[in-house]
Formats: sequence, C-alpha cells, structure tokens
Amino acid sequence: MEFTATDLLAHFYALLWPMLRISALLVAAPIFSLRAVNLRIRIVLALAITWLVYPLHVWPQIDPLSANGLIEIGNQLMIGLLMGLMLQVVTSAILIAGQSIANAIGLSMATMIDPNMGNVPVISQFLLVLATLIFVGLGGHALLLSLVVESFNTLPIGQGLVAEAAWRQLVAWSSMLFLGALLTALPVMVALLLINIGLGIATRAAPSLNIFSVGFPAMIFAGFGVLVLALPSIGARIQWLWMQAFNHARDLVGLVS
Repeated sequence: MEFTATDLLAHFYALLWPMLRISALLVAAPIFSLRAVNLRIRIVLALAITWLVYPLHVWPQIDPLSANGLIEIGNQLMIGLLMGLMLQVVTSAILIAGQSIANAIGLSMATMIDPNMGNVPVISQFLLVLATLIFVGLGGHALLLSLVVESFNTLPIGQGLVAEAAWRQLVAWSSMLFLGALLTALPVMVALLLINIGLGIATRAAPSLNIFSVGFPAMIFAGFGVLVLALPSIGARIQWLWMQAFNHARDLVGLVS
C-alpha cells in the first residue's frame, strides 16, 4: 500500500489535534507535570497516548496554518490546560495547608527546596508526597487519562470553542484552594490553638517562666504528636479533594458524574 505526500500530511494534521490536547494536559496535570517527568518523557507519553486514541475517532481535516486552524490550536491547548488546572487546585490547597501547619508548629524557618513549588516548609513537602501517593492509590493517573480520552466525545475537535461557563467553573472551583487548605489543616490548627492558649495561661500565672525556651520546644513536640494523630483525617480529606477535583473536571468536559 502506497502513501503519497498528501496522505501523509493529512494523517499528520489529524494526529496533531488530539496530541495538542493531551500534551497540554500532561503539562498541567499532577504527577505528569513534575520536573522529574522531564520533557522527553512527556513527549513520549503524549505520542503513545495519541497513537492509542487516534483509531477511536474520525478526526477533522483542519489546516493548522489557517485562521481556523490557529484558533483551534489555542482551543485544544486551553481544554487540556483547564482539565489539568482543575486538579492542580488540590495540590495548591495541600501546599497552603502544610504551610499553615508549619507556621503554627514553629517550623517556618525550617524549609527545603522543592523543584516544583519552590521553597516550601517540610510539612508541605510531606503532605505533597502523601497527596501524590493517595492520587496514585486512587488510580488518579488512569482516571485522568480516561477523562481526556472521553473528552473527545463530549468536546469534539473543530466543533466549538471553550465555553464561558468553563472559565466560570474554574474560577468557582479555585476557591477550594483556600477552603481545602482550611479543611485539611483544621484538626492540627485547632489543637495547636488550644496548646497556645494553655501556654499563655501558664505564662500569665508564672511570669518568670521563659516562654521562648519552654514554649517553642513544647509546640514542636506537641505539633508533631497532633499531626501524627490527625493523619487519618488529613488523608481522608485529601482523598475527598481529589475526588471532588475529578468530578469538577468531568463536569468541565461535559461528562456525567
């Protein structure tokens, strides 16, 4: 079977459209967007997923160098980025929760370099690792790939741009960045608040007590103890956040939750 240059170019153009959406998702989605997953790995993953998705649909023939083609390129990139950003809200919420806990314990000065988030407290680093393990344990990577594959049925290529409602939904969901952080850190924050009140009462009752030499070590010791006890509830809250993020991402691409 012989292929002419025109046939090869048509197949390349058809392969380009699903690859744009999948590549944008891999850039923004959790785990796949980590710097440990370098550019070469992302390109190979995008090619492999696109090659598997390609036989499942009939792709439109759109010239990417035309005006409609350039608009569609931006549209496909936006769809992939929006799905990835819906999940990145959870990662940011966990980061803020870890920073709040670290500040309450007194570890704001003890930081380590995270190549993905920058200079973050060690508690945030720990919670991010925990969230990643929960994401993988839930099969989040498989759910994410199935989501982008099914999105080609609900948001076909060349049949409309990203709706304004999608942007409104992303903005509304972004409020979970702060609400999710509050719900995740709340058990530890409340316990540390009560411990701070106790230390304040003790300092008031005994002014000679050096709060700096006694209070800080006590807060660190008590903070880690409370954090260990609260890990089951924190893990359940992180799992709930991931599931809510997937539900909103499904709503974004028009799937039934």
